Amino acid sequence: MKRIIYFITTICLSVASATAQQIEHVVLVSIDGFRPEFYKDNTMPTPNIQWLAEQGVNAKGVKTIFPSVTYPSHTTLITGTLPYQHKVYYNTTIGEDGNPGQWIYDSKSVKAPTLWQAAKQQGLTTAAVSWPISLHNDFIDYNIPEIWNFKQPMDRLSATLKYAHPQGLFEEILTKAIGEVDQDKYNLSSLAMDQNLGRAAVFILEEYKPNLLTVHLPNTDGAQHAVGREGIEVKRAIAGADFVIGSIIDALKRSEIYEQSLIVITGDHGFVNTSMSISPNVWLEDAGLAEQAYFFSTGGSAFLELKDKADKHTVRKVKQMLLDLPMRYQDMFELIEEDQLRARGSKQGVSLAISARAGYSFSNKKEGEILSATKGGKHGHYPNNPEIFTGFIAFSPVMKQSKQLEIIHLEDIAPSIAKVLKLALPQADGTSVLGGVIK
Repeated sequence: MKRIIYFITTICLSVASATAQQIEHVVLVSIDGFRPEFYKDNTMPTPNIQWLAEQGVNAKGVKTIFPSVTYPSHTTLITGTLPYQHKVYYNTTIGEDGNPGQWIYDSKSVKAPTLWQAAKQQGLTTAAVSWPISLHNDFIDYNIPEIWNFKQPMDRLSATLKYAHPQGLFEEILTKAIGEVDQDKYNLSSLAMDQNLGRAAVFILEEYKPNLLTVHLPNTDGAQHAVGREGIEVKRAIAGADFVIGSIIDALKRSEIYEQSLIVITGDHGFVNTSMSISPNVWLEDAGLAEQAYFFSTGGSAFLELKDKADKHTVRKVKQMLLDLPMRYQDMFELIEEDQLRARGSKQGVSLAISARAGYSFSNKKEGEILSATKGGKHGHYPNNPEIFTGFIAFSPVMKQSKQLEIIHLEDIAPSIAKVLKLALPQADGTSVLGGVIK
């Protein structure tokens, strides 16, 4: 009888201990161009992602920022703030001619506190693999930044070897995890890129067990730019990302930290199919307004940038010009006015933008035809179109229940992670969406 009582008592203590277990490790994976269909549609080649969605928390969609492009979105993901706070408005700077300038890559460009910073302030360890704008970040202990040789953009190897932190980390990953690789297997031209980034993430997990690991997988974005929302190339790319997710799950188990871990899978934007490109700067040229302003294209949208930031008169003239266009042109886009821009925290000083309707995108061209044929997919649109929504999944073995959320916001994700790890993000614009499902 005593043996039975002892056995039952031991089981109860074990269950109580497991129930009280706290999450000490978070892996945040951003799949570039991640769409809710990738876990909602069971015909998609994503068994790991679908399993996590079924067992954990998933959202019907995530309303992204404006413009819905990669670098500003990833900065919102890591800060919980909108662009008006973190100050990353586009993927690039704007050149003197109004065309895209230098890619924004240095962490000094981010003006809001990050999850990495909050984690370090709590004495936790941090890591990042290919996360946008992570170069020279003092709050990342193990950092494989997203960087390339600007004179030879296909060469990411030499730049990563130069800027990985600590020195020698990438050489260790190449030796022990990736193996001998040439630049064609470590750039966006190859589906091997996601696999090699996954191997780097798995190595860091097993070797260093960081409390916070952020990973960016870019291949699904490139596939959708090339062929649009559907097609075998998209399925191949998302299948590759799914394989990486499975590898991360296995690594957490091998490292014996699976029971104390939270896996978050999300993205930066969705995609819209396009077949025609609009050149709105040609309209400005024709209207005699090109000396006062220009439209800066982000693909699915274009922002009216003023030569004189206080020139509201030109804004009114441009708006009226757009409203006076023939209806066949007006049907191709929608006006985004100041209240909508402020609602999604867009760039201060910009009070007018245009967002393309389905089938259309924008270019920065200042002369030539208004319309030109294009193909593939674009993003950058104002996030009132569900096709531009990204997705969200969160799973931990200590979750109380599975749950489907309604539409959440991109800025909610960092506060959700912060709450789980007991971090402070006081400037965040979003709020945690994991209340009630994690002990």
